[in-house]
Amino acid sequence: MKKVPRIAAMVLAITLLLSLSGCGAADGKTHLKFQIWDVAQRESMEAICAAYTAKNPDVVIDVQVTSWNEYWTKLEAAAESNTMPDIFWMHTNQILYYSDFGKLADVTDLYDDVEPDYYQNHFSDISIGNASGSNGQMYGVPKDKDNIILVYNKEMFDAAGLSYPDENWTWDDLTSASQKIYDATGKYGYMAYNEDHLGYWDFVYQAGGYILNEDKTKAGYTDPATARAIEFYVNMQKEPWCPDQTYFAETQPGIAFFSEECAMYFEGNWELMNKATRYDNLEGKWDIAPLPKCPDPASGDGRATMSNGLCYSTAAHGKNREAALDVMKFFGTEEAQNIASSYGAAISAYIGTEQPYFDAFEKAGYDLNLQVIEDQFEYSVQLVNNAARPKWKSLVLAELNKAYNGQSDIGTVLENMQKIVDETTASNLANAAYYK
Repeated sequence: MKKVPRIAAMVLAITLLLSLSGCGAADGKTHLKFQIWDVAQRESMEAICAAYTAKNPDVVIDVQVTSWNEYWTKLEAAAESNTMPDIFWMHTNQILYYSDFGKLADVTDLYDDVEPDYYQNHFSDISIGNASGSNGQMYGVPKDKDNIILVYNKEMFDAAGLSYPDENWTWDDLTSASQKIYDATGKYGYMAYNEDHLGYWDFVYQAGGYILNEDKTKAGYTDPATARAIEFYVNMQKEPWCPDQTYFAETQPGIAFFSEECAMYFEGNWELMNKATRYDNLEGKWDIAPLPKCPDPASGDGRATMSNGLCYSTAAHGKNREAALDVMKFFGTEEAQNIASSYGAAISAYIGTEQPYFDAFEKAGYDLNLQVIEDQFEYSVQLVNNAARPKWKSLVLAELNKAYNGQSDIGTVLENMQKIVDETTASNLANAAYYK
């Protein structure tokens, strides 16, 4: 084999090394990988990247999309090998897990040279909470915010001679309308499936209950208001107008709704543009309304809707950390968040950049009562979370399924759910203290 001269070999090695590093590509530009999981938001993410690179032509940002499950499998493997993407979305389900183990860059001081209290001045407490770690530091720049709404079929309400849902609706109206629609059309009413975020959690907080206490160390499943709400939610399945969990194992509520098999279900506003576009043949047949409120809550006025939001993060020790932080700093500006909102896929977290989201539907020709979403932010509840949630989430839902299928009574199920959350949380806290 012909040998390469030593100097030439060194040049080749250096060239290869630079081509593999984000900051030394062959074109002399910094190449950054930006990982997301929602193809419906690719355009908006590419748009804010383009706005950044227009001002920073020496940077190239490659937006890459994977499925939800693949995203987290890859990210965990990358975190273990210190090869995380330069920029990536972080979800509240996982942010405490990654930040507690030191895998995310602390961005608390990212805007100190721009404006004191930048986050507090431009983002809600919920948005800040969604991007914070267990220690209260910021491990992401808030990206978006959302809440849950009631989606309903107007034609089925018309067929049953019912007025459309509004802000005065209660749980009683929800069940009564479901029965009347079933009687008039043979279609299902409300879809009460075994789900937390888009299901029973909303009812719990409407009733004045809670899932986690204030310091997030104990569950509230045995709290009387919580127990009452969950029992109400589970018992809806006993009615002829609600399918059982076997049905939901094969058919998602959204698919059932847009197949015109049911009249109502809960949905996150982040899905509305996607649904409107995918099912444009049903334009004018459906709309959205506020979540029904608890008629007699233990506390509060009976209104509540879960609110979540993603953030932009980067690795604590990424090779392109400084470049990634500069991009993220732009992503958190009013300019970038207005651009992201304008695609109608998600409402940006920056206060005052909501309107472009609503305008996007008008431009697309979709007439939905979007004021509902804006109004509900006034009484939104931050998505329930603690560092142990990835461990107890599926266990709790599996336990609740025992109440649905009659394997166990609701009281026993709630006691077991309480025990699951309390024990996994205590174990997680003990492990965290040990590693410190």
